[in-house]
Amino acid sequence: MSEKSAAKTAIVVGAGAGGVATAARLAKAGFDVTVYEKNSFTGGRCSLIHHEGYRFDQGPSLLLLPALFKETFEDLGTSLQAEGVELMKCEPNYNIWFDDGESFKLSTDVAAMKLEVEKWEGKDGFERYLGFLQEAHRHYEISVAQVLKKNFTSLLSMTRPAFLRHLFPLHPFESIYSRASKYFWTERLRRVFTFGSMYMGMSPFDAPGTYSLLQYTELAEGIWYPKGGFHTVIDALVKVGERLGVKYRLSTPVTSINLDPKSQRANSITLSTGQTIPASLIIINADLVYAYNSLLPPSSYAHALQKRSTSCSSISFYWAMDRKIPELTTHNIFLAEHYRESFDQIFKQQMIPSEPSFYLNVPSRIDPSAAPDGKDSLVVLVPVGHLLDKNQGLGRKGLSVDTKQDWDAMVTKARSTVFSTVEARTGARNLQSSLVKEIVNTPQTWKEGFNLDKGAILGLSHSFFNVLSFRPKTKHPWLEGVFFVGASAHPGTGVPIVLAGAKITSEQVLEEHGVANPWEMSRGRKGKVREIDRIRRSPVLSNVHVAIMAVILMMVMLVYRSS
Repeated sequence: MSEKSAAKTAIVVGAGAGGVATAARLAKAGFDVTVYEKNSFTGGRCSLIHHEGYRFDQGPSLLLLPALFKETFEDLGTSLQAEGVELMKCEPNYNIWFDDGESFKLSTDVAAMKLEVEKWEGKDGFERYLGFLQEAHRHYEISVAQVLKKNFTSLLSMTRPAFLRHLFPLHPFESIYSRASKYFWTERLRRVFTFGSMYMGMSPFDAPGTYSLLQYTELAEGIWYPKGGFHTVIDALVKVGERLGVKYRLSTPVTSINLDPKSQRANSITLSTGQTIPASLIIINADLVYAYNSLLPPSSYAHALQKRSTSCSSISFYWAMDRKIPELTTHNIFLAEHYRESFDQIFKQQMIPSEPSFYLNVPSRIDPSAAPDGKDSLVVLVPVGHLLDKNQGLGRKGLSVDTKQDWDAMVTKARSTVFSTVEARTGARNLQSSLVKEIVNTPQTWKEGFNLDKGAILGLSHSFFNVLSFRPKTKHPWLEGVFFVGASAHPGTGVPIVLAGAKITSEQVLEEHGVANPWEMSRGRKGKVREIDRIRRSPVLSNVHVAIMAVILMMVMLVYRSS
């Protein structure tokens, strides 16, 4: 460690996935890093709930884009396996349940998908499915290379030739649903291949077509579950960071970020105890809109951020069951009969739909340690609108509750709807009588527990004018020494995307401080490629094609001369 890097200190506010990854990266580069977290646990929403032998993932319950996780650990000189993280593949990916009693199993198994797709759309349907995968593959590869691994520090960043030439092939100005409709001709399959936009907290009728990359990674790379719960991944990053010197101060809320009045540079943080901690570099992993409005000095930009469109929230149930529910697989999706209307009630009316679609996860199905022997733990996520201001919400349609955003009434209705829907579609019986413990998160508890603006569980929306150069920057626009990482900063939401953002933010910090990038320096050279493995591009035209074209040309010339 050089004297230059040894003298540099950094404070990270928030121990979510982005905060712990950034802390570890900066520590590897030689910074003295301390992480301050308001809760008594790390991971933020990516944390665990325990109850008498039952374990629930509070937030994410499936691991996608595994290459981004692998890259994070490799950059830190280790691997998931070396840190004791065991990933288990979920098969099938999902069981999707429809209101008419039919179901559809999504899988990485091509043979299984052929049967499922052809059942509803015939032989031609499978060919169109392969075409959809091809387009989604392009979205995935272009997005990783040109968005997830690039910073967009200004509008000029969008004029990079490498990005511009791929802009329209990404289909950012068409919705996921409209793109899927070109490949799938039944409403059933259009729903099957578009519900994933809920991972971005968006309606498939509004989410840019680019995000079919999520369907691609699920179908091509699979859905994985970390044994012991998703938090094992975050905990592994915490331990890697601690080995590199990162210090964690849990149950230590930060109440403000202070500036030098002359230089407008961050110089300290204030804790809830009143203690002031000096700092010249601050990485904010708290909710970005909250941070701008509650931790940083007031500004018109902070106020404007509160007016931006945000993702949805959720009513999330964590159920301890006194028996196994064999009718359910690890991941289950229950889609509303009135698909578009249900999304409109969430995203346009900010309510719970009259007939909600929802996700039901059974972690004990793939990882028996999630529940006592012979029993199941269930996690149910019902997407709902985010919190409204006190003057909003009047006259909106949704579940028949007496007051605007009456969350107690909505929770009651959501609970009964989930039980009745699961029983009606799967054949399971007496679910409610098998429930021994219920824990609930609502938009209000998401806001209170994690300082989420409006209780929006996935941060700012991912509409076109909320991403790329339009998304809040990884560095504060005018305050020196303040950087951001997390769901509402570039490149966006979701644990793997946030991990990519942690790398972008860390590299920006290192560049500004003149510190060498240790993961680039330590990246080993590729070994010699064997002759059998050498990539050779075949010519566009084979010898046969050339011969045929020569014959045709000769015939044309003969005809021309004889005429």
